[in-house]
Amino acid sequence: MEIREVAVVGLGTMGAGIAEVFARAGISVVAIEADPDALRQGLGTLDASLSKAVSRGRLAASEQAEIRARVRPAAAFSEAAAVDLAIEVVPERMEIKRQVFAELDRVCGPEAILATNTSSLSVTSVAACTRHPGRVVGMHFFNPAPVMRLVEVVSTVLSDAAVPAAVTELARRLGKVPVGVDDRAGFVANALLLPYLNHAVDLLEIGYSSAADIDRAATEGIGLPMGPLALLDLIGLDTSLSILDVLHAEFGQPRYCPTPLLRRLVTAGRTGRKAGRGFYAYADGKIVGVGAAAGETADVAAPDTVTLIGRGDEHEAEFASALASAGLSVTRNPAHPTDLVVIVAAEGQPILPAALAAGRGDQAVGVNFPGGVRDARLAELIRTSLTTDTAMAAAGALARRLGVPVVHAPDRPGFLVGALLYPHLADAVRMAQHGYASAADIDTAMTLGCGYPRGPFQLIGDIGAANVVAGLQAMHMAYGYPAFVPPPLLAEHAAAGIDFAVAGRTPAR
Repeated sequence: MEIREVAVVGLGTMGAGIAEVFARAGISVVAIEADPDALRQGLGTLDASLSKAVSRGRLAASEQAEIRARVRPAAAFSEAAAVDLAIEVVPERMEIKRQVFAELDRVCGPEAILATNTSSLSVTSVAACTRHPGRVVGMHFFNPAPVMRLVEVVSTVLSDAAVPAAVTELARRLGKVPVGVDDRAGFVANALLLPYLNHAVDLLEIGYSSAADIDRAATEGIGLPMGPLALLDLIGLDTSLSILDVLHAEFGQPRYCPTPLLRRLVTAGRTGRKAGRGFYAYADGKIVGVGAAAGETADVAAPDTVTLIGRGDEHEAEFASALASAGLSVTRNPAHPTDLVVIVAAEGQPILPAALAAGRGDQAVGVNFPGGVRDARLAELIRTSLTTDTAMAAAGALARRLGVPVVHAPDRPGFLVGALLYPHLADAVRMAQHGYASAADIDTAMTLGCGYPRGPFQLIGDIGAANVVAGLQAMHMAYGYPAFVPPPLLAEHAAAGIDFAVAGRTPAR
């Protein structure tokens, strides 16, 4: 199926970007926008993007002219009569999309493919109201379309098999990486990302940790490009709330139910960067009014002597070595009543029993290094119900002396990094287990669509499936939430020692 000319309906920022992507690939584009001002603005967005590419040496001026010549502006749907594919890029409201598809269905030929760029709405619902539902497919680009490489190709139960195949090949022709998925709310990226973001809001709302610490745990502890709360502000809290409502309506699971805090912030008009305030306040697009992260503001000197209580393993030995290299004296038994007692944390095991056993609960602070002590990017300082502010300040000063940024975490399973990450990884495994998408496609969607440096299944490989299972089991035992039950597929891989990336293995569903 040769696609030589396409129509892009809706020339907002996203639509202009998609039109540019097609035109860059040598495909003629009919850019349809009924509002003359919006059409002019959309073409201006396209021109600015191409000019920026020229100024940066990524495009020759002659190429810019050729690309621009392939885009023909139009105000009427009738201009799409001869196209091979039409894609709508209008607001995420089903009634608007159905109106657009009714017009495309009326004017386009019976062999034309009709595509929707929806990020979460039902493609099946759109297809069912057309004359040729087998020709309707989801083609979800990510913003900014000229830069982001992922395209989710969404099939419905009505799709002709040749249609998603043709769109997949078209995505490759555009220089994109296509990921095939069935028509389920949120597809891959949003269905996996939004529950994680929602969970971060829940942790903030219940006072589990501060906004700054939650975001730092994600960036420094997990290695993600942005913290979940800052990312929600960037996406828009109202947009995120709408997607969560769609996900919850389809799946009905608590992970998809928007937290009350998210809904209240939207009601209050605090919708994120675009409003100047969301979880953070913004000026000129930058966060303002946020102090230093945990453990970095106290004017306290690091202790000269530290009592170290550990597990007798390599982590304890590495930590002791790091303390000694920083010029600190390390003891194994509390000698002085004011000595800081540092307990090397073990995943899934509370700090308090060890603090009580040492007889120094007030001066005891747990320390956990996600990813290990060597080349540590973050230290979690774990506070028990007995730990004093003085002890926490001393632990923060100790971390500064070691040159490691910190976050504060309660003495709960998973601490902070695990509390954010493990349920997210469990969601990814359930997605593969239920045939939603393959492990490889899920990793591709999250790395290319959401900027993850490593996909969820790669992260499981790094951490170890058995460790993720242990963390989830401890969280489930503490809270009883069904979302914290390790998925059977994850438990099976942990028991068998099978890596999800093993070539030639298809996970049982």
